[in-house]
This record gives sequence, structure tokens and C-alpha cells, in this order.
Amino acid sequence: MAEANLLEKLSLREIVKAVDGKFEGAESADLDILSVSTDTRKITPGSLFIPIKGERFDGHDFIETAYAAGAAAVLSEIPVPGHECVVIVSDTRKAYLDLASYYRRRFPVTVVGVTGSVGKTTTKEMIADVLESQYHTLKTEGNLNNEIGLPATLLQLDSSYRAAVIEMGMSAFGEISRLSRCAAPNIGVITNIGESHIEYLGSREGILKAKLEILDGMDPHAPLILNADNDLLSGVINDLAREMIYYGIDNPNAEIRAIDIVEQNMTTKFDILYYGKTIHAVIPTVGKHNVLNALAAFTVGFVLDIAPEQIVEALSRYVPSGMRQKIVNSHGIIFIEDCYNASPDSMKASIGVLSSVSCTGKRIAVLADMLELGEHSAEAHERVGRMVAQSNVDMLYCFGKQSKNMLYAAQQCGMKDAYWFDDKNRMAREIRKNIATGDCILFKGSRGMRLEEVIYQIYRES
Repeated sequence: MAEANLLEKLSLREIVKAVDGKFEGAESADLDILSVSTDTRKITPGSLFIPIKGERFDGHDFIETAYAAGAAAVLSEIPVPGHECVVIVSDTRKAYLDLASYYRRRFPVTVVGVTGSVGKTTTKEMIADVLESQYHTLKTEGNLNNEIGLPATLLQLDSSYRAAVIEMGMSAFGEISRLSRCAAPNIGVITNIGESHIEYLGSREGILKAKLEILDGMDPHAPLILNADNDLLSGVINDLAREMIYYGIDNPNAEIRAIDIVEQNMTTKFDILYYGKTIHAVIPTVGKHNVLNALAAFTVGFVLDIAPEQIVEALSRYVPSGMRQKIVNSHGIIFIEDCYNASPDSMKASIGVLSSVSCTGKRIAVLADMLELGEHSAEAHERVGRMVAQSNVDMLYCFGKQSKNMLYAAQQCGMKDAYWFDDKNRMAREIRKNIATGDCILFKGSRGMRLEEVIYQIYRES
């Protein structure tokens, strides 16, 4: 975990109060803490070290290492003999959230909380682009959207920031609630309700309930922005006091809509209808789902009184991050790298991108398992296989135990060029033999499947 710099100093006395801790070493209570870290490798002089218990390790085992590296104080669930600057708490994870919550409230910053089954990272990035056009904006980096990453992000705030876009992920009930209470969003955004983490939440209705926990940390009058095209979100009942704003493409009841969508040369052009007005927009990516993400960002900007012309200009500068539908042209072959995560909804979106990209050769889908679907897994993979077969995809390569269900379903729908592999190296070699200039190839799978290893091997051998 990267260090979170506290450019606005905190005294140890404030920290004790914020985390409801018991301090050992009263004479050091006014000590200034300059930074916070959960990783001893990131400790600098003046740091507060917070040891976190994980599945395979306990940060308390590294307290002495933290002191040796220059830590000024430590939060701990157990006594630390031989050291005075120790704050004893019952739960260091909760204390970390409590400290970040206290720190966040020191600043007059507008916080936008973003959650959803898929699309939340792209939506977060687009919102940040829009807000940065007018305000110095902090945003969640990478995948730091959990109970360790979110407080680390908030602890980067200082008096120069006027806005923050905070992504909130979860895999169980209660997580979004804790994250929202920590971040206290002034605006909430839910991108959609799909099937991610359905193994732990039981049903899509359970996922909706978990995502709506974002309201737990929001003021009763803080606006909630929802995707009107999502069947479950479109039915969310207003609590009357809260402003709810819907965006969408297909749902005519959405207050903010996209029409006349045209994809061309890796860009998407569309018009945005908003409260009786229209403005033209262009985003440097493709896919209907990305239009929805852009609409969510437009809505946030509109709520914050940013000029619509300024919003669409900011959206035009969006750059895809990480391995999320990154499009690479290598030796005349278009590679769509989308290996960050996968669910039935994101698979549908990515296959839609593959189908719509301008291509003079073959359209090839390389798909790996979607994880954390539990008892729904077999049916979900079969659904994706049928989806591929019924699209204009020419070849299908599958990797992983569950992806066999994709293969069988695609073949049952009449797809002949469909293959399954249990070895990435062999898969990469077969793909390399069968791709040529003009082809377009999609790589999509859950993070744990590490499908990017196949991409890198193909690049090396090209």
C-alpha cells in the first residue's frame, strides 16, 4: 500500500480522538504526524504506521520494522512493549477508516462517490476529467477502492483540492456502507446493477441493496445519479427528500440522454439531451457502455454547475486507463486489451466493442473465466458463449475451466471456429498462427485469470 502524505499536519492527540483510541505516552501527545502508511516499506520519518490484518499476514508482526524505519507512532490492537508512542485501538481497519473520515471532514471539498457492478472505474476517470477542468481534483488511483485503498486516497487531501472522485468497490454487504460513511459523498453515482459478486450477495436484488449502501454516508439532500437503462436502478424509489437524476440512452424518462450515436475510427459521436437543450459530444473510445459512462460524468458536471461546453471538451480528452479496453494497433492488427475484470455485463459490452470496431479482417474473441459467480457461473458462461455465436465474431478462443461452458454454448449455436485451452502458452501460439493484418482481437477475462500473459507472448513473438 502506497504512503498517504498528510500535507496538512495532524497531531497525535487529534488522531487518538479521531480513532477513539487509548494513548500510551502522554508527553508525546502533541507530536505532529506527517504521513500515514500501512506498509513498512513506505515509512518515512514522522509517519504513523497502521498494521492491518490480512488473510495471509498480520501487520502487527512488522511494528518493530516500522519503528526502525522512522515511524513516529503506531496504531495497534495489542500492547507494544518498549515504545511510548502507541495508540491502542480495538480494530486497526476501523481506526484507519475513522482517521480518514476525520481528515476528509477538515476540507471544504466536494466528494463524488462512484459505485456499480461494472464501469465504475471508467466513470470515475471521466468524472475526474470533467471536474479537473474547473477544480483541483483528487481521484482514486488504480484499484484502491476498498477499505484499505479508500482511506489511503482520502489521506492525500490537502487545502489545494476542491473536489474528489472516490470509487467504492465491494464483495459483501456492509462494505459500501463503511466506505460511504468514511468518504461522506456530496454526490452519489451508481453505474449499473449486474452480476459481479453475486456468489456472495445471492441475487441481483442483493447487489442492488449493497450498492445503495452508498446512501449511508450521504446527506439526505445529496443528489443520487443513476443509470435509467438498468432495469433495477430505474425502479429505485425516491425517499422524497433526495434529488435523483437519471441518465440513459434507451429510457425516454431519463433527464439526460444520448441520441444519434455514431462510432467511427475508434471514437464515438453523440448528442446529449438535457432539460430541453442539446449539445454535441465526442469521446475517444467506442461502445454503448462508454456513452453511458460519459453521460454519468456529464450529469455530475451539470449538477456542479460546470458549463456543458466545458464538460464535453473535458470528455473529449478522456484516455482509457490500465487494461480496460485499451486499444493497440500492432503490425496492422487491432488488439483490444480488456483484462482487468469480467462479468456477464462487461463481457456483453466488450463483445459489442469488438463487433462495432472497423475491421477488414477477422473478429476474434479471446475470453477467460468470469470469477465469483458461484452457482450462477455455468449459466452465465453459457450465455456469453451464445452471445458470441450470435454476434459477428468469427473466431472464439476460451481459457479456464468455466469457459468450457462458453465453448459448448457457442458450438451449439453453430459457431465452428471455437476452441478451448488449458495452457496459455499453447493458446498464444495458436492465436499467433491464425491472426493476420486487418484482424481485430479482443482479450477479456477476470483479473485472476491473468489473460494479459497471452497478449504479452503474442507481442513478443510478433
